Amino acid sequence: MALFPWHNIETVLLDMDGTLLDLNFDNKFWLEHLPQKLAEQTNKPLQDCMDEMMQAYSEVKGQLQWYCLDYWEQRLQLDIMDAKQDLKHLIRFRDDAIPFLDALHQSGREVALVTNAHPGTLRLKVEQTALDQHIDTLISTHEFGVSKESQLLWQRLQERLEFDPAHTLFVDDSQVILDAAKEFGIAYTLGITNPDSQLPENEIHGHQHTNNYHDLLDAIIQDNFSAGSTGKNK
Repeated sequence: MALFPWHNIETVLLDMDGTLLDLNFDNKFWLEHLPQKLAEQTNKPLQDCMDEMMQAYSEVKGQLQWYCLDYWEQRLQLDIMDAKQDLKHLIRFRDDAIPFLDALHQSGREVALVTNAHPGTLRLKVEQTALDQHIDTLISTHEFGVSKESQLLWQRLQERLEFDPAHTLFVDDSQVILDAAKEFGIAYTLGITNPDSQLPENEIHGHQHTNNYHDLLDAIIQDNFSAGSTGKNK
């Protein structure tokens, strides 16, 4: 179970896909549905298209292009947003996400969503989940022109949000991105080991980790109660 000194955490930065939303939509779309659409358009065998897409992904993994719908539309000559509509019924919160968000909201901490997702994808997911009713600040890293894997993103994000790394918690399901946050100086990091509800858990190394936000709720609620009883202003 992940344990944190909540009295020392003023800002919480949250990833979206796999962290708040079930990654099953994204995995189904990029690994199955999009290759199928490409096969239909090109009349190539499905396996060839799947192999072609995996090679294309590996060329830009960790770069902003990997997350950029404009890049993939140009490269594949496909309407990516239209294709996403086919599977939008799979876009859903993790079962434990809303209680976690509610507890953070009640704590009075600064909470921001920071996603590598393209703004178009972010809009679609807000439409499907009403995510913006649970978090006031929603940020796509595309506005900075660099992804969370890069130290430059963290510099620009700090300038934008004015958070203190020593009093910040960052939550993500990516080992590489968690490592980047820690390298920047984020004091508290939390890895999510079960981003896709339909797949086995991942391993996260060098960071506290969890597969269920309910494990954190008692500590957050107790800290909220302590802060209220002492008149402490977060």
